[in-house]
Amino acid sequence: MSDAKMKKNAPGFWKKYGFLVFSIVLTILCWVMDAETTAHGMSLTGNGIVEMIGFLPPIFILLGLFDVWVERETVMRLMGKESGLKGAFLAFMLGSLAAGPLYMAFPVAAVLLKKRAGLFQIFVFIGTWAIAKVPMLLFETSCFGLSYTSIRFVCNVTAILLIAWMMCRILGPDYTEKLYAEAGKD
Repeated sequence: MSDAKMKKNAPGFWKKYGFLVFSIVLTILCWVMDAETTAHGMSLTGNGIVEMIGFLPPIFILLGLFDVWVERETVMRLMGKESGLKGAFLAFMLGSLAAGPLYMAFPVAAVLLKKRAGLFQIFVFIGTWAIAKVPMLLFETSCFGLSYTSIRFVCNVTAILLIAWMMCRILGPDYTEKLYAEAGKD
């Protein structure tokens, strides 16, 4: 490869692999400073990657089935921009009944976006997945009691709805259309 061609491709390389290179250099520096702590951190990272590999294939299989079996019109009708409270409630139920770590919500949200679910509903779904899952509420009730869990739940639901509404207002309809266009590219 000629020098001119390599220089032309350099910005693309750094954009694509810059974070990886930065992480490797940072890990080497940390290793030099404190090898034992770095080894422990790398062990935790490896465990996290193994856990993620165990979770992701089933979720991608389910998402593939959802993508093929559920029509875009159905998602637009149930969770589209015009679905209102019904769509927000359905997004809330999907998020609260989900199982697994938060990073699994983002591929689901991407498929919902591709199917033209409303941005408000997607924000409600992600927020609910993050902080209002049923198993977490049951555990919290057994540890802290029903009154604490009820107060936290009401505050969280209010915050989820308020943040989703604010995000939609801040981003605006032009940004939403741009997201739909990007999500539609395959």
